[in-house]
Amino acid sequence: MRENARLAILFADIAGSTKLYETIGDAKAREITSRCIELLTGITNTHGGRVVKTIGDEVMCTFPSADTAAEASVQMQEEVAAQAVHWGTLLKIRVGFHFGDVIQENNDVFGDAVNLAARMAAQAKGDQIITTGDTLEAMSPHLRMESRMLITTTVKGKTKPIQIVELTWGEEEELTIMGGASHAITAKNAPAMTVAFNEQKITLSETQSVVSFGRGATNTFVVPDNMSSRMHARLEYRRGKIYLVDQSTNGTYVVNMKGQQTFVHRDELPIEGTGLIGLGRIVTRDDPLAVRYQQ
Repeated sequence: MRENARLAILFADIAGSTKLYETIGDAKAREITSRCIELLTGITNTHGGRVVKTIGDEVMCTFPSADTAAEASVQMQEEVAAQAVHWGTLLKIRVGFHFGDVIQENNDVFGDAVNLAARMAAQAKGDQIITTGDTLEAMSPHLRMESRMLITTTVKGKTKPIQIVELTWGEEEELTIMGGASHAITAKNAPAMTVAFNEQKITLSETQSVVSFGRGATNTFVVPDNMSSRMHARLEYRRGKIYLVDQSTNGTYVVNMKGQQTFVHRDELPIEGTGLIGLGRIVTRDDPLAVRYQQ
């Protein structure tokens, strides 16, 4: 039976699943991927949605409203972030959705809204929820407040530019953990680099090989700044070298002891010596938002 409907179409998939298989092996990666899909399916059902299909590590869902899709997408991110710790991985998902007119037929959905939702999912990075400006307008005021405009761009097949919006999540939790007790992790081997933010210090080495920065509560260093993305950047120890990996909207600035400044945006940069890291902005030594590193 074929019928017209107005629904929210949501796509959620595992970011970097290929790397996950390479890192932890096929069997373990398949187990974790299956658990993640089961989790996303359960959340969809809880919010009155329906899983239309799963394609590898991606789920396609429908929801009766923009609000239910938004609420489900936030819960998906929160629960996957929490479970990833128990699964022992850096697994992340990316979510994109759009609310509009669709055609329902044979338990599937078709139409321009589906295509636009897929494009929003393609725009998203890990730990990110992306939707359209039109969908944002269909949401309740309290949900619209938890968003920020990214860009306005043209999309193939659309005569008018599309506003691309990020739906933020976890903001309250991020603010409440500030001021916690400082801690240090001491590596068994000789330390490669000490990384510090305010009173918190971490020794980055072969034992403690990754530290992350951003507004999100799951980061090693929580940097409460509007210019910082939820999962902004990370430092990785690889075979005796340190790399800064940016995954943010606004990019990362690195300033070394000589005052030389480097901008990194969705790329990686080997770093050494002593310097400062600014999330989305240039920082100075006395700046409370500066992340400091020393080798």
